[in-house]
Amino acid sequence: MTASPLLAPDHPQVATPQPPPPPHGLPVQLRPSRQLAPRGAAWWWGAAVLALAVLLLSFVAYATTFSWLQYNRAQTLEYGQLRSSLAQATTPVGQLDNNGNLVVPGTPIALLSIPSLGISQVVAEGTTGSVLRSGPGHRRDTVMPGQAGLSVIMGRQTTFGGPFGSINQLVPGETITVTTGQGLNTFRVIDVRHQNDPQPSAIPTGGGRLELITADGLPLAPVGGLYVDAELVSKVQTTPSLVMTYPALPDEERAMGQDSSAWAVAGATFALFLAVDLLLAWLWRVWGRRQAWLIGVPVAVVLAATVADQVLNALPNLI
Repeated sequence: MTASPLLAPDHPQVATPQPPPPPHGLPVQLRPSRQLAPRGAAWWWGAAVLALAVLLLSFVAYATTFSWLQYNRAQTLEYGQLRSSLAQATTPVGQLDNNGNLVVPGTPIALLSIPSLGISQVVAEGTTGSVLRSGPGHRRDTVMPGQAGLSVIMGRQTTFGGPFGSINQLVPGETITVTTGQGLNTFRVIDVRHQNDPQPSAIPTGGGRLELITADGLPLAPVGGLYVDAELVSKVQTTPSLVMTYPALPDEERAMGQDSSAWAVAGATFALFLAVDLLLAWLWRVWGRRQAWLIGVPVAVVLAATVADQVLNALPNLI
């Protein structure tokens, strides 16, 4: 029996091809190591631009959408509170409450209606930026609408529902009504003016006037205040004595007023946002792209919305 050539002892063995030896002194590297994130300046610039884009988009979304949701919810709650206080005859009708203290800012005090513009808004006491997030506010140094003298109501132009964004469309002769704890009060528009326009004539002795104020100019880019003057045409209500006058009114409650401490808070929140962005870049390098995005992006978006909220707090109260 003839032996198979493959089993023959004298058959030469076929050598398996081997890779050439590496040059002297260089280690063997089977595959290149994976770099999780580029280290060049271009990548860092791209990350910075992305973070800025997230911040700007969050600001626009917050100013136009989420702030409107906050305002709408606040108006719903304040409307219920106003109805209850009117029914119980406990709605404030002066600068002091039933206990002799200044009315707490944010307390609902009236319902403002402008039929020609489709406006129906609960008015709260006070005109700080935080109060005006919920809707129009009554300037605390002035009388209540319907009483003898000047009553001032301020409202935002664009953010948080922009309740006064259309009052520039009012024309002389149109009607404004304000329901307070003293009843229904009717006003007739006499003028719509800009900040540097001539002041209206003096209020007649024993008469009443309503002044609506908002920001003037493009949305989020005001050039001053816009004013609507309306004279009281219904019966003048009983007018309590004023205990606060304009000189005592804090700057943040005046037209286009700002909270002096709000920018510091906004700056601190922005610094935290940047720190999280740096942490996200570090996680990208250590864990990889997918893990960094899953963990870092939701946190960055929430912080960006928080920065937007604080910036809106620092901007003038009528924007």
